[in-house]
Amino acid sequence: MNKEKIHIENFRYDLPESYIAKYPIGTRDQSRLLHYREGSLDHCSFRDLPEILPEGSWLVFNNTRVIQARLLFHKSTGARIEVFCLEPVDPADYEQSFQATQTTTWKCMVGNAKKWKEGTISLETVLKGIKVTLVALIREQTDDSFTIQFTWDVPGLTFGEIIEDAGSTPIPPYLNREAEESDRERYQTIYSHHPGSVAAPTAGLHFTDEMLTRLRQFGKRTAELTLHVGAGTFVPVKERDARNHHMHAEWVVISPSFLEQWAAQPDNLIAVGTTSTRSLESLYWLGVKVLSDASMSPVDLLIDQWDHEALPGSYTLAQSLEALIHFCHRHRLDQLHFSTRMMIIPGYKFRTLSGLITNFHLPGSTLLLLIAAFIGEDWRKVYDYALQNRFRFLSYGDSSLLLPR
Repeated sequence: MNKEKIHIENFRYDLPESYIAKYPIGTRDQSRLLHYREGSLDHCSFRDLPEILPEGSWLVFNNTRVIQARLLFHKSTGARIEVFCLEPVDPADYEQSFQATQTTTWKCMVGNAKKWKEGTISLETVLKGIKVTLVALIREQTDDSFTIQFTWDVPGLTFGEIIEDAGSTPIPPYLNREAEESDRERYQTIYSHHPGSVAAPTAGLHFTDEMLTRLRQFGKRTAELTLHVGAGTFVPVKERDARNHHMHAEWVVISPSFLEQWAAQPDNLIAVGTTSTRSLESLYWLGVKVLSDASMSPVDLLIDQWDHEALPGSYTLAQSLEALIHFCHRHRLDQLHFSTRMMIIPGYKFRTLSGLITNFHLPGSTLLLLIAAFIGEDWRKVYDYALQNRFRFLSYGDSSLLLPR
């Protein structure tokens, strides 16, 4: 069956360069908050969030941590080669790769690759008072990435320690500046725990410890999941029909206790960010997959780009969550790991959310398509309002609370 085209030109708007926040505001929670509720618009300070969230709301955060993914190497000829770590290959598990003490292999992007046809390149740093040489070797090349093996000469040090010290923060390319030391802290949520992202879940950058305390004082509960944000989040939709855009896979980790908490209170859920949104919606469809295939094993868990259009959507959220909980118990899983390439576009029916906290996104991006799917044509009204009232846009910009009903 032919699906209706999504003309990406209908999801563009004029974003002046001066509206892009190149640096974060001085104090995280003093950013501005656009409040959209059932078609009405106003704005306030982000500090007001606990007071304006609906009664009974609970918030879901993405607790991924941004890694210092940009590594600057040198060839013996003096040529500078930048290696951008995307995701681990061997071992494929993020935690195991960061704990590796001799070698690890990653999928990477390479800047100035034409200068590196063969052989090794190296990077030197001093860690814990010890000189360390990190060596990189190309194992495989594809059209858009390289598989690179890293080795180092101080086996007692982990790969995570080395790149945390030697790498730089992968701030978004649209900031048009080099990463600075302050970005190591500010391009990171205060609740980031699990390293693996090459882009921050930026809706969470506005939260402070004080804010989290005030949320609890106002009776708002919180929960966490992990989605490691990939570089695909920055890939623009170049196809005229957005359906032809290729979504990159991202890795999600959920605890069974989170699923049980969600099943006990399925209503009034507010996702903090588009990454949390994609994780939650993907989880619904993962439960549907489990219900549809009793033979599914933990290694089979993935949500492809258009699975949600092929799978039966008649199951309730409660049925989906119950299936996932039973799956975890049956396979004795302490954590549920899966990958998702899910693409949410206008016309999609949301299964999990009552509201969404999110920043303002690039014209013609997959993130803007998700917003348009969530609040419909009102996305234009929201963005017109933000532009007219001089909101700050993109990763270091202001935020919005979207409550369509």
